[in-house]
Amino acid sequence: MTASQTPLVVVGDALLDHDLCGRAERLAPDAPVPVVHGTRRSSRPGGAALAACLAAADGRPVTLVTALGTDAASDTLRELLADRVGLVEVPLEGTLSSKTRVMAGDRPLLRLDDGEGHAHEATPQAVAVVAAAGGVLVADYGRGTADVLRDALAHTAAPVVWDPHVRGRPPVPGVRLATPSAQEAHAFARQLDDGGETADPAGLRTAARDARALVRAWRAQAVAVTLGERGALLSHGETPLLVPTPAAAAGDPCGAGDRFAAAAAGLLADGTVTEAAVRAAVHAATRYVAEGGARAVAVADEPETAAEPTADGDTTADAVRTAARVRAAGGTVVAAGGCFDLLHAGHVALLQAARRAGDCLVVCVNSDDSVRRRKGDGRPLVPAADRVRVLRALECVDAVAVFDEDTPERILGELRPHIWAKGGDYARASLPEQPLVESWGGQVLLLPYLDGRSTTGLARRAALAPAPTGGHTR
Repeated sequence: MTASQTPLVVVGDALLDHDLCGRAERLAPDAPVPVVHGTRRSSRPGGAALAACLAAADGRPVTLVTALGTDAASDTLRELLADRVGLVEVPLEGTLSSKTRVMAGDRPLLRLDDGEGHAHEATPQAVAVVAAAGGVLVADYGRGTADVLRDALAHTAAPVVWDPHVRGRPPVPGVRLATPSAQEAHAFARQLDDGGETADPAGLRTAARDARALVRAWRAQAVAVTLGERGALLSHGETPLLVPTPAAAAGDPCGAGDRFAAAAAGLLADGTVTEAAVRAAVHAATRYVAEGGARAVAVADEPETAAEPTADGDTTADAVRTAARVRAAGGTVVAAGGCFDLLHAGHVALLQAARRAGDCLVVCVNSDDSVRRRKGDGRPLVPAADRVRVLRALECVDAVAVFDEDTPERILGELRPHIWAKGGDYARASLPEQPLVESWGGQVLLLPYLDGRSTTGLARRAALAPAPTGGHTR
């Protein structure tokens, strides 16, 4: 923590989120629904708990004030929050709300919701923490935590950022910044004047009108309406300021609003002016989506073991977890790819250079079928499981992922590396994966390649070598 990073108190409704991530490549024969296979289950803090973890990832001390109970979901969330944030609990009536998303890549197919618990009452400790806060973020998910602490929130001297929910109450008067989405802002504004539905509730004109109305109705110092990939619209009650995103970011946007609010709350607590805090928050939310979103704080439900490669060399789950851990720690993820049929000096030089470009190196390897389609029936010379084993033995390689397609776009979409490293022999070639890597702000990087080294050349020379005569061979 630097001297300028003020401790932050996050008040709101924690959730427990689960993701079942897999691939959907066909429809079920008995119903027109996708079949998801190869699923990996992970759990992560959600709601106000996600906002608190994201604020803590900025390097500042964070205390989460939320409602938890005696149910299994509450116990799981406590474990996920341990060593990440300080926790001050208020009693929960019922069971903690949890969400389970079934995902095909980055695309959600279905969501299952369980638990309808609500905060029961404030506690003296929770009230004292809010009163002493240097900065406050209210992450309201409509389950009562902000309501039971409403009086304390109205009287705190700290700057308050309020991220509202349509199922909750409006912010207390005088908040420094309110951060509704365009749909939330429009729903709140309609409650004020009952003016009927607008054709385009997410349009800029509608957002500007809604923000102006909410500044006045809520007596907020400012309202920033978040607009997804378009950025945010900041209003102090008059002419609004549009803060665009720095770049288009393709990916899972779940939690982007929490990332925006957490960044803005921390900066306002540090004394940053509102316009600069909103601009930095837009940039933070864009990076968050580009780097994989909420997956960065997820924990795999299966224990992470350094398992040996399976028969087909598939260690993708370990590679995805490795990339997520490095990304969550603020590191740079580098990926490189190829067949690596006969590992030679050119391969090693490329992989060593790639590893020096970041904080971890994930090698994406063509499966046996993929190599066969690309190189012909005589290849690969070495099966995938053996190729993976050799690559994992290299000091410069942190993880290996095997892909079955002709090009690695699918696995890159799961890894979302900051850098995709290729040998310099691709300098004049068109890389089909380049637009994908650049879509989340990644960079394709060409690295020098040692001339005269190739698997094909090695295989040809081996085939032409004279057979041994006499003696025994083994």
